[in-house]
Parts: sequence; C-alpha cells; structure tokens
Amino acid sequence: MNDHKKGLLLTSIGGLALSFDVPLVKLGQGDLWSIIALRSIFTLMAALLLWLLLRALSRCPPVLIPGRAGLLAGLFYGLSTMTFLGAVFNTATANVVFIVAFTPMFAALMGWLVLREVPSVSTVATMGAMVAGVALIVSGGLEAGGLLGDLLAALTSALLAGAITIARKTRRDMGFVPLVATILPAVIGLAFVANGGFHVASPAWIIFDGAVMIPLAFWCLATGPRYLSGPEVGMFYLLETILAPIWVWMIFSEVPTTQTLIGGAILVLALVAHSVWQMRRRSMALAAA
Repeated sequence: MNDHKKGLLLTSIGGLALSFDVPLVKLGQGDLWSIIALRSIFTLMAALLLWLLLRALSRCPPVLIPGRAGLLAGLFYGLSTMTFLGAVFNTATANVVFIVAFTPMFAALMGWLVLREVPSVSTVATMGAMVAGVALIVSGGLEAGGLLGDLLAALTSALLAGAITIARKTRRDMGFVPLVATILPAVIGLAFVANGGFHVASPAWIIFDGAVMIPLAFWCLATGPRYLSGPEVGMFYLLETILAPIWVWMIFSEVPTTQTLIGGAILVLALVAHSVWQMRRRSMALAAA
C-alpha cells in the first residue's frame, strides 16, 4: 500500500470513528458532568497507556506536553471538551457538528491575526459563505431555544482553532496534547460529580467512546497529514459533520430543522469547494515544479 492510500485509509477511519462520538454520548443517558468526567478519565487512561507502549517500543517516544505552548494548547483542548459536550446537551446534534465545522475558517482568521498569514481570496470567500451558514443555524437555535448550545459550539470551534494556531506557530508535536488535556475536564467533572452524584444510565457506551473511539479518531486524524495534504485531511473531518446527524436521526429520531439543514449545506459545500480548489492549486504547483 502506497503512502497516499495509507493516508486515505487512516483519515477515513478517523473521521468515521469521530462521527460516532455524539451518538455514543447520547446513548449513555447521563447528566452533563458525569459524562464529562467518565469520558475524559477513560480517554486520559487510553492516552497514557498508548504513550507508555510507544515509550517501551521506541527510542524516541513522543512528548506528552511539549513545553508551555503545549500547556496552553492543552488548556484550549481541555476547555473545548467541556464546551463541546455542553453544546451536545443544549442544542441539536446537527447544530453542534455544523457549527464546529467552522474551525478551519476560525484557524485561518487566527493565522491572519497571530501569524500574519494573509488568507487567499478563496479562503476569504469561503469564510464569508460559512459565516452566513453559521448565522442561519444560530438564528434557528434562537427560535428553538437552543441558543446556549449553539454559542457553546461556536466557542468550541474558536478554542480548537486557538489550539491549532499554537501548534502551527511553535511547530511542536502536539499529537498527544488533545488526549492528555482531558485531565482538565476529568478533574472538573469529578468535582461536580462529588457534589451532585454520578448519574449515567449506560456507562458502557461512554467508556467505549472515551477509551476506544476518541483515541482512535484523534490518532488517525493526527497521523493522516504525514501522508496527505491539509485540504485532503480536512475533507475527512467532514465525515463527522455529515454522518453524526444521520446516526442521531436513525437512533433517536432527532430531525434537524430546515434552517439547520440549509445552513449546514452551505457550510459543507463551502468547505468541500475550498478543499477541492486547494488540492487543484497544489497539483498545478507540483506539475509546474
């Protein structure tokens, strides 16, 4: 298997695994802080076990937290875990995944402001279309009473973009940071559980999600860029955006609103068009070289 096919396989598995995150959280049937604590604890345990295995097998194991930049990125990732799950509990699944899909454009904006990377005309046009799509989804959430969840999803997108920007600025290996950063939501979740009690009707779903699906998704999607271009990897992140609402609709009969579907379609089409255009530009540049 050549490197390109290997990259396609890895990112496909990662995107597919990530698409089951929200359905598994909902199947757990628990309160917010109990699920945050349980999911985060098992993700952290899986990450540490994987790191210890790599340390035993490799002479140069990856660093868990690469310095102060890693700590700051970890803070952003840890907070994003709580805001993401808070969004899942306070608005429709489709709203959450469609708004979080805005992360690449937030990252482009932060790259412009922090790294002085002037975005291309195509990126600015995509950003404008996606802002319109997110505004349409949020306006629907305002009417349906899910505004808090929509705002938490937007905050999740901004936090993830911040962590990505830190990684790009420092050029440090942050592969384990999103997983190890779950120590923050684990501690905060346990503090709330200690006061209010632990309430998860089906903990096996949450344990499976935290211990297997989340580490698998993050590892595959973090490894994919070694074999694929950025735009190609970004396409596979859209698997969660497209598939998660379908799984939730099939399992829980949660039907997205018309505004959410239209706004989500704008987001997905804008991202696909932008990724295809970037891949075309890259292939033309390689051909010219």
